Amino acid sequence: MMNQNEQTHTNMHTGAVSPQMNHGAHEVLDVHEVLSGAVGTMNEYMMLRSHVKDQELLDILDRQYQFMQQEYNTTLDCFQSGQDPAVPTQSYKMQQDNDFIYGLTPTQPKKPMQSTSEINDAFVSGAMLGAVKSTASMKTMAALESTNPVVRRVLADSIPNCIEMAYELSIYQNKHHYYQVPQFAQQDMQQIMQSYAPATGTPGNMSAH
Repeated sequence: MMNQNEQTHTNMHTGAVSPQMNHGAHEVLDVHEVLSGAVGTMNEYMMLRSHVKDQELLDILDRQYQFMQQEYNTTLDCFQSGQDPAVPTQSYKMQQDNDFIYGLTPTQPKKPMQSTSEINDAFVSGAMLGAVKSTASMKTMAALESTNPVVRRVLADSIPNCIEMAYELSIYQNKHHYYQVPQFAQQDMQQIMQSYAPATGTPGNMSAH
C-alpha cells in the first residue's frame, strides 16, 4: 500500500485520479460555498414563506424553491461523483413579462424594522432577490476555479438561472413600486450610448504604431 506522499507523487506524474477525486483544492472550497449557500437560500425561502401575503409572490417563491432544490441535487451529484449528474441542469423560465416602469416617485424613507410584525412582501421579495444575486456570484467564482469539466459545466449552466430568477424578482418588485428604476436624461443617455464605435480588423493585419 502506498503512503500519502507516494500516492501524491503518482498522481502528479500520471494524472490518474478516480472521478470522485477529480477536483482541485480551490474548486472543492468554492463548490462547498455554493452548496452551503444553496442550503442557506432554500432555508431562507422556507422561513420567509409564512410572511408572504401576495399570491403572485408566493407562486414565485414556490417555483424558485423547487427549481433550486433540483439544481442543488444536480450540483451535489456531479460534485460527489465527478461524472455527469443523473438529472442534467434545467433552464428556469420566469412567468413575468419583462416590462419595467422607469422613473422615481416619492415614497416613505426606509428604515430598519422595529419588530417582525413589519415583515411584508417588499421585504420578502428583497431578501429573495439578495439571496439569488449572491448565489450567482458564488457560482461564477466556483465555475472559474473548477478543474472538473462536469462540475464546471453544471455551475456555468446554472448561472443564467440565477440571473433569470433575480430578473423575475426585480420585475415583481418594480411592478409593486418596491424597486424603482431611475433613468438618465435622454440627451445624456444618448451621448453615452453613442460614445463607442464598432471594432474592426484582426490582430494579424494590424500595423504596429
